[in-house]
Amino acid sequence: MRFRLFFLLMTLMTAVMSLNAQAPYSLPALPYEFKALEPSIDSATMNIHYSRHHAAYINNLNQALQGNESAQLSLIDLLKNISKYPASVRNNGGGHYNHSLFWSILTPSRNTQPSKDLMEAIQLGFGGMDSLRAQMNKAAMSRFGSGWAWLYINTSGKLAISSTPNQDNPLMDVVSDQGTPILGIDVWEHAYYLKYQNKRGDYLAAIWTVINWDEVSRRYHEVIPKKKGKFDEWPEIKTFHKSLAETFHPSESGDLKPVKNRSTELVQNATALSKSKIPAQFDTKAIRDAIKLLVADSKAIDKLVKSKASDKKLTSALTKLHDTFHTIVEECSHDGH
Repeated sequence: MRFRLFFLLMTLMTAVMSLNAQAPYSLPALPYEFKALEPSIDSATMNIHYSRHHAAYINNLNQALQGNESAQLSLIDLLKNISKYPASVRNNGGGHYNHSLFWSILTPSRNTQPSKDLMEAIQLGFGGMDSLRAQMNKAAMSRFGSGWAWLYINTSGKLAISSTPNQDNPLMDVVSDQGTPILGIDVWEHAYYLKYQNKRGDYLAAIWTVINWDEVSRRYHEVIPKKKGKFDEWPEIKTFHKSLAETFHPSESGDLKPVKNRSTELVQNATALSKSKIPAQFDTKAIRDAIKLLVADSKAIDKLVKSKASDKKLTSALTKLHDTFHTIVEECSHDGH
């Protein structure tokens, strides 16, 4: 009897393992805790939305494709030819893709910003960020019933806004406005009803505080390559600028911890810049002199940090370093460079 029970148990486990091995799609890891997006999105909604709704789309999609060669396709390739498949694949495949994108473009980090190129595209296409939000919210509010609002790159390589019903998205060959989604807002009631009830507008106002513009920018540049900047052939100045930005800008709001922790790094990067090969179009006496001053300013900051000078003196020295750096930028901008 025990042997039969053991054999039955092993057979069942083998069947489950075999089924899982055949399942091509799985629930992606959530990049933050359920409570991380509060108060914009509450923990209970995140838990149910991710653990039940998204998981159900994946399970149903795997079942719909079981034994089908199309199960080996990437999700994107599947959606681009979704007209060939039954509604169960369209609805659940879309549900899987849409939610995977949705989790990635949300973040508990505040004040992320679009890349320079994406911001320029937003300005050109919509007149600015405020207008983009207003148009996205209009698309989301006007979607009757369940669906999504999208910021996507259309087939002409331009930013566009659309809304789709149910779990459709711009990748699908069955929608009228096709392209590559880079930001999607879920307006199914299960995305907001526990916290906002029927007040979809309140949900839409709140969600912009948790948009991950770093991820949206990354998705944008997967389609639209970054423009080549004037310093792309001078990596040392870009490295120094990164260190400076990550220490100076926090100081503007009174946070001097970054510069206190990274003053030695500023000296190292300034020194590396002074030893670097300056691109011919920037190689002038004024720029060489400014770089020497940059090294001296960086060393002065490092000395102040190590001597535990007052925050006022440190802030003043960091501002001077920032101004010195921008004299280089201004010199490099002369004559159309």
